[in-house]
Amino acid sequence: MHNPLLDASGLPEFASIKAEHVVPAITEILSQNRGKLARRLASDEAPDWRNVAEFMAELDENIERVWSPVRHLNAVANHDSLRQAYNTCLPLISEYHTELGHNRELCELWRSLGEQAETNVLDESQRKLIRDTLRDFYLSGVDLDEDRKQSFSNLQQRLSALQAKFEENILDATDGWSITFVDDGRLAGMPASALAQAKQAALARGEKGYRLTLDFPSYDAVVSYCEDRELRKQVYTAYATRASDQGPHAGRWDNSGVMREILDVRRQLSQLLGLNSFAEESLMTKMAESPEEVLGFLQDLAERSRPAAQRELDELRKFSAQELSLPNLESWDLAYASQKLREKRYAFSEEQIKAYFPVDRVLKGLFELVAELFNVNITVSQAPYETWHSDVRFYDVMDATGTLRAQFYIDLYAREHKRGGAWMDECRGYHIKPNGSSHPIAYLTCNSSPPVDGTPGLFTHDDVVTLFHEFGHGLHHMLTRVPYAQLAGIRGVEWDAVELPSQFMENWCWRDEILERISGHYETGESLPKSLRDSLIATQFFQAGMQMIRQIEFSMIDMHLHMVRISDESGIQEIVDSVRNEIAVITPPKFNRFLQGFAHIFGGGYAAGYYSYKWAEVLSADAFSRFEEEGLFNRETGASFLREILEMGGSKPAMELFKNFRGREPRIDALLQHTGIAA
Repeated sequence: MHNPLLDASGLPEFASIKAEHVVPAITEILSQNRGKLARRLASDEAPDWRNVAEFMAELDENIERVWSPVRHLNAVANHDSLRQAYNTCLPLISEYHTELGHNRELCELWRSLGEQAETNVLDESQRKLIRDTLRDFYLSGVDLDEDRKQSFSNLQQRLSALQAKFEENILDATDGWSITFVDDGRLAGMPASALAQAKQAALARGEKGYRLTLDFPSYDAVVSYCEDRELRKQVYTAYATRASDQGPHAGRWDNSGVMREILDVRRQLSQLLGLNSFAEESLMTKMAESPEEVLGFLQDLAERSRPAAQRELDELRKFSAQELSLPNLESWDLAYASQKLREKRYAFSEEQIKAYFPVDRVLKGLFELVAELFNVNITVSQAPYETWHSDVRFYDVMDATGTLRAQFYIDLYAREHKRGGAWMDECRGYHIKPNGSSHPIAYLTCNSSPPVDGTPGLFTHDDVVTLFHEFGHGLHHMLTRVPYAQLAGIRGVEWDAVELPSQFMENWCWRDEILERISGHYETGESLPKSLRDSLIATQFFQAGMQMIRQIEFSMIDMHLHMVRISDESGIQEIVDSVRNEIAVITPPKFNRFLQGFAHIFGGGYAAGYYSYKWAEVLSADAFSRFEEEGLFNRETGASFLREILEMGGSKPAMELFKNFRGREPRIDALLQHTGIAA
């Protein structure tokens, strides 16, 4: 039987990949890798860069070519048989990586390379890769005795399964709730586009009327616009209690126990390594040097931001009482009241400007900006390719000479069986081999509202910002020039610096010149009028203090959770309550269980690292300030950002790269100015 996952000759054959292909392909590729590694270790060949670093990069690439499309399909086209196959493979892959991390013979080969570095045989990037790899061997438990290695391996497999279960519960809880209305009587105030989407959602289920779901575009439309307060409360409650012990599906997909066990397993793994906490372990791959440094950074930001946040909340409460007859502002009123206040202050609505951001126009403007800044050309690919859904597009990235530099898939719209949120992931990495190079390929995924009734997909401005953010990650992956696969793109970059390119790109969404380029009314083609552009730009600072405090709250909860031992679920809530009492200006209702849906830290790679968004935002704001000083479209500045940041990947420490670009260490001032908090 032909297995498309084992065909590495071209792009993934997404239309041909079936669940039954997954386990045989993973089993086969792991077996091949183990055989190759055994033969290498049995060889008496003297270690050098080619037969150690390049050899291991090839083994990594072998697995990634098989696992990457499976991992992606599990996120964007999830179904029971694929989920089962994916979960069957998780412990197999975890066991393989644990074997590598525990392999002392392999570690000794890398140490031999390190000794060569002392004689200046290797360049600076190669020496960094060796240091990073030896650090990772330590974090993998290479020096543990056999009994502890077995415990470490068991815990790693358990953690992998728990994190997958956490995300499955969120997906099932999101897909498992909906409400359908025969008419739109209770939906007064909701935008026409949201009503059309709700109607389309009902039709897709063979129902009449309007179907509301917990997919973010549907949820956001209700809590931001619906005049029916009880309906806002109902939808807010369902969303805020997903995968928990509360709400309409209390206990059905409850992540509470999963969270506690994830935290406990991480703590046990860290203790096996002789570390005090998982927070300490996590920071070994980041710029920040200790949990205390992170908490100090967050506390400083909170102290600077909290007065502004309190003023904003007081203003919102006053407005709600006087203008909306809501003297007691509840959590399900916040988005609604904020939207009304914003509309009154800036004289426009999100729905009004949404018509000016059709997907194709936004993409065209984004690609033009990237071409001007970084001298690359992005066009729809003419290469034959397969996708997992008809909405998916595939693009080529060409350099100034017309040479293919990278490619990417883009999947923009929310739908059932697709994970919420937005992200960039690697399909293929950049890899220079003796017989040529492998160009990078990215997945770019968002969850905006899909086209409805002949109307094209329309972005909110928040959707535009999200797209630019993820495209920044994509540029980091796709424009790399690092010749070593383990340091190319986002690989090898300290985790609290990896958001620099993504948050850097967000800044352009608030500039008048770019808003004019990326907008064009879907019916007339007219750019967003100057008056609306000015009003939109003015909203950049709207409730910036409240938003800042909210992100700091999440970051501090994350760090504290990973610094101590959590004995039961109540201990988790105690930390949440403690942080909120210290810095929050808004306390959600007791039934709120946002952590049970917090995939960033319980399912993804941001555990004891969610602060990275704020840490990197300092870097990105300061980096963008150089463009403000030298000219937004200054080609030399763009070339410098390309050369010193995007192309360099993880080949040098992030602070060194930043200083090469900015000429000095980062300053917090630019972030406070860009958010309006400094004022």
